[in-house]
Amino acid sequence: MTTAIPTATPMAEGPARDALLLLSWLSPGYPVGAYAYSHGLEWAAEAGDVRDEASLRAWLADVLAHGAARNDAILAAHAHAAGARGDAEAAAALNDLALALAPSRELHLETSQQGRSFLDATCAAWPVPALSALAGRLAGPVAYPVAVGLAAGAHGIARPMLLTGYLAAFLQNLVSAALRLAPVGQSAGTRVVASLSPAVAAVAAEAEAASLNDIGAATVRLDLGSFRHETQYSRIFRS
Repeated sequence: MTTAIPTATPMAEGPARDALLLLSWLSPGYPVGAYAYSHGLEWAAEAGDVRDEASLRAWLADVLAHGAARNDAILAAHAHAAGARGDAEAAAALNDLALALAPSRELHLETSQQGRSFLDATCAAWPVPALSALAGRLAGPVAYPVAVGLAAGAHGIARPMLLTGYLAAFLQNLVSAALRLAPVGQSAGTRVVASLSPAVAAVAAEAEAASLNDIGAATVRLDLGSFRHETQYSRIFRS
């Protein structure tokens, strides 16, 4: 008598599979260490720029519309295209650009450490030949939006879903940092996420059609704060 042993069944294609992958990759439990970074928010709280729900909402709205979140989305969109076509040369050029855009040592660490960790974890847990080939050409630091975009493109995830998911996770991670810094509580943090959801959708839609020439940021106080955070007396975050 022969007993059949069940084997893993590949996930079906389509929106449900895309959503499942993104929920896994962008969850707080994914081993990239996102919880260790505040993207300058810790300094903003120390300086009094972020002190309550309204100021947190305003700060994060600027990061989404005028800061790294928008740039990351544009980079992720172009990395998605490179991943879909297996273009290692374009992937390397995008990665060089993304790393060069980091305005401080801490923000460079934030993107490069998460990107390297994401790419390694995803190649190990969700390997596909296209992503493995691209990862082999990116041996050093990897910017986080480039890593996520390449993985999504190689796995055939729809680009609009990728960009919306990436930005939503970016926003929620910073709200989580604000909760730990204590200028807001959980209810206020939830309201901030809800109120900025339309901005997430708008930035995602803009990034999908943007060129690399559209990259640019105007969050000077955040950038200066990231320099000052390096010598901040008391801190719990790495950026």
